[in-house]
Amino acid sequence: MRADDLAQLSELGIQALAHYGVRTILDLRWPEEAARSPSPVPDRLPQLRYARISLLTHTEDEWRLRNREAVKELWKCAVLEQVRAELRTVLSFIAAAPPEPLLFHCVAGKDRTGLIAALLLALADATPAAIAQDYSVSAEYLRDGYLRRYPEVGRERILEALRCPEEGTYNMLAFLESSGGVRAYLGEIGLSADEITRLRARLRD
Repeated sequence: MRADDLAQLSELGIQALAHYGVRTILDLRWPEEAARSPSPVPDRLPQLRYARISLLTHTEDEWRLRNREAVKELWKCAVLEQVRAELRTVLSFIAAAPPEPLLFHCVAGKDRTGLIAALLLALADATPAAIAQDYSVSAEYLRDGYLRRYPEVGRERILEALRCPEEGTYNMLAFLESSGGVRAYLGEIGLSADEITRLRARLRD
C-alpha cells in the first residue's frame, strides 16, 4: 500500500493502522522531512517493523543539485535515471520483507510512492492505463485535505502542486520499454532475478 505522511495520523488513525493488518512500514522521506514531522509508528506501534530509506538521494540539497527541477511529466524518468542505487535499496527492502501487508509512504504519497507503485504494478502486468490512473487519482484524493490544511496558500498553487499528470506515467513506461522492459531495468540497477520474482509475487500469485 502507498500512503502520505503518517505523522498526520490522529489517535484514531494510529489505532486503525494497527488493526488494518500492516506489518511493515517503509518511510521514503529525507532525514530533514522525518525530523520536521516524526513518524508516530516507532513509538506508538513498536510491534510493526519500521524502516526509513530515503529514495531521492540522502538529502534534499543533494536531490536539488542532481535533479535540476525536472517538469512533472518527466519527473519519474529523471528518478529512474538518477537514483538507481537508492531505488535498488528500496526495492530490495520490499522484496525481502515478510509476505505480509507492507505500507510505503513519503509526504504527499503521490510522487515517490507513486513511482514505486508504478514499478510494482508494471512488474505485475497491470495495463498502462491502470498504472496511469492509479497515479493521477492521487490529486483528487488529496485536494480537499490540502486545501483545508494550507488555507494561507492560494488554491491554484495547491492544485498545481498536487497535479499528477498521466503523461508522466506513460513517459516512465516508455523509458522502461527503452531499457528492455521493467524486468530488464530492475536487473540493470542491480536487483537479482530472485528479488524481482519476489516483488512480483507481492502483487500476484
